[in-house]
This record gives sequence, structure tokens and C-alpha cells, in this order.
Amino acid sequence: MPSEILTTDDLLEFKIELFDELKKLFKENQGLPSKKWLRSGEVRKLLGISPGTLQNMRVNGTLPFTKMGGVLYYDAQDIYKILEKNKSQSLIRLGQR
Repeated sequence: MPSEILTTDDLLEFKIELFDELKKLFKENQGLPSKKWLRSGEVRKLLGISPGTLQNMRVNGTLPFTKMGGVLYYDAQDIYKILEKNKSQSLIRLGQR
């Protein structure tokens, strides 16, 4: 079995590639949960809202949900879309001042 010698340059190159890949993963997730479905408590924590506000968002159709066995689940993509939508509206409002 032939041996292969690794140099410090090889290790440095590996380190750079590894950090680039990690940066890419973090950028894609941006610190947001990677689960597809979130429970109410996770959504409230993510959005920084009260149980009543979350209920209002369900009632008025702002945030779609699925109920299964008495537990409410929310699609993480729906939450991200709401966050992006509100982000854009806030920027538009600031630009109109």
C-alpha cells in the first residue's frame, strides 16, 4: 500500500476549503432552524411574539398551519416568507419618508 505525504500546504488548502464550505452552509441557513415543521413554541421564539399574537396570525390567515393530534405545526418556509415580506415592506416604508 503506497503512502502519501501531506504537506503543510495541503493542510492549509484543506482548511480553506473546509471553512468555505462551512460559510456556505451558514449563509444558506442564516441561523434559522433547519427543520421543515415547527411547533408553536418554536415559532413564537423565532418571531419574538406572544401566544395571542400567534393565534391572531392563525385566525386572520397570515400564517398557515397544520393541526395533528392537538399539536399545531407551521411550515418553516411559510415563516421565512413572512419575515422576508415584512422586511421588504419595512424598507419601502423607510424609503418613503
